[in-house]
Amino acid sequence: MDLAFTPEEQAFRAEIRAWVKEHLPKKISDKVHRAQELTRADMQDWAKILGKKGWLGYGWPKEFGGPGWNAVQKHLFEEECALAGAPRIVPFGPVMVAPVIMAFGNTAQQERFLPGIASGEVWWSQGYSEPGSGSDLASLRTKAERKGDKFIVNGQKTWTTLGQYGEWMFNLVRTSNEGKKQMGISFLLLDMKSPGVTVRPIKLLDGSVEVNDVFFDNVEVPADQLIGEENKGWTYAKYLLGNERTNIADVNRAKRELERLKRIAKHEGVWDDLRFRDQIALLEVDIVALEMLVLRVLSAERGGKKALDIAGLLKIKGSEIQQRYSELMMLAAGPYSLPYIREAMAAGWQGDQAAATGLQGFPGGDVDNAPLAATYFNMRKTTIYGGSNEVQRNIVAQTVLG
Repeated sequence: MDLAFTPEEQAFRAEIRAWVKEHLPKKISDKVHRAQELTRADMQDWAKILGKKGWLGYGWPKEFGGPGWNAVQKHLFEEECALAGAPRIVPFGPVMVAPVIMAFGNTAQQERFLPGIASGEVWWSQGYSEPGSGSDLASLRTKAERKGDKFIVNGQKTWTTLGQYGEWMFNLVRTSNEGKKQMGISFLLLDMKSPGVTVRPIKLLDGSVEVNDVFFDNVEVPADQLIGEENKGWTYAKYLLGNERTNIADVNRAKRELERLKRIAKHEGVWDDLRFRDQIALLEVDIVALEMLVLRVLSAERGGKKALDIAGLLKIKGSEIQQRYSELMMLAAGPYSLPYIREAMAAGWQGDQAAATGLQGFPGGDVDNAPLAATYFNMRKTTIYGGSNEVQRNIVAQTVLG
């Protein structure tokens, strides 16, 4: 098994690096490197830049307008974007629902929906989790009743990430109560501007709005927006979840944040603390191990072998690593990790005034410090969403270990 990149792959990396450096707006990359909150415009501006190049759907085959990159090229693209400080591509359209439409949608649906996803013009949301139906997704209760050429949808979705920006939603709905609960689920594409759709933001601990409740009150959805067959949605959902859990691993962002952790540790005077540096070293070893696991999958695909079925394992380790680096950043910055004044940060403040005043004799005030408490709180979610890690361990035990 060869985990080294070939000269051709290294040349491809250099091409991506040069293009991203030229086209990524500095005001956006500065926000990413400082962990400042990105606006809708920030995320969609980068999506449209990639869309114009034909790279927003970087995992798409050429037949659907993508670049047709192999698994290694996709990995290198993700890594170079992350290290440059590009926003993470909002996955719901190009990474999650688009492959489902390609694989299970009809020609009319592909022609209707894929262009808007590829260009970055249309913002998609995910309608999966419900109150009481998260890790046990098959127990969902949002109902879609077929009436002629349309479905009438009633129910609620929750934890809908960035749903306040959503224009379209891919939605798991119950169309039958007969047989096993997995057998009565369908996969609908729903216009979020439809009458009867209500989005209610959920304010997080840091004051931000990242997730939402979405309510459906007799929402009419044309039947031609059903993907595949009625009551076969669970098959399509599992196909999509494999992409989501691999994406959650996000080893490339972990590598970028590891370097940020080292900068903060050096600035705050804890870099020379051997105990603290041991923790950084342990984290770095785990990030390298996760990367090697990803490269093993890529090597198998490059060699024409069946890729390892380890999406759950990638999700487990990737999410735990995200929590650990946010914890270590908090510990390194100490008291200066706590201030989080949203209005001041929106105006550009990142703690530099504290450094200038020498508040209480502390040396802090590094420009990276102010958002650390918010990042820590936000990362508590990673071991829960996309299927909780406890559930993922059961799946790994059954499907990988036997």
